[in-house]
Amino acid sequence: MPASWPPSPATRTDLLASILALTKSQPTRALAAGETLITEGDSGGELYVLEAGRLTVERDGVRIATITDPGALIGEMSVLLGVDHSATVRAESASVVRVIEDAVPFMERTPLMALHVATLACERLNRTSALLVELRKDAAGKASEQGMLGRIFSSLSGPSSRVRAEHE
Repeated sequence: MPASWPPSPATRTDLLASILALTKSQPTRALAAGETLITEGDSGGELYVLEAGRLTVERDGVRIATITDPGALIGEMSVLLGVDHSATVRAESASVVRVIEDAVPFMERTPLMALHVATLACERLNRTSALLVELRKDAAGKASEQGMLGRIFSSLSGPSSRVRAEHE
């Protein structure tokens, strides 16, 4: 591994720039403001890389993220887990994404891309678990909130029901 591994927050920009470089030969798709890129519940297989613009992410009708960084990934959870899309992604403004059809074979041929996808997924999980720890501390003494947070921690630390079923 490179001496600079794992990437520090200061190198996240370099990581996203590397993703853009690795996907420069991929076709692009232009989205008008309001146009849907991914619909929650639809099957996937494509991985998208934001080239320009602003995308919003909604799950069960709740806005959970805004994506603005060139090089940001969209659709990686569906690709890596082999499940339907868990959220809807729409262009908030005119946007351009790079489209990686058959993303798993692409990552098999491009190990650095696979490493970048894994790094960004782990970065997101790390931020999520840190936020949950803060919420748990803030909810100390509030039984109803502790119960909900306990369920969240359990779901993050244990295998999903899909994984358990495959191994039984």
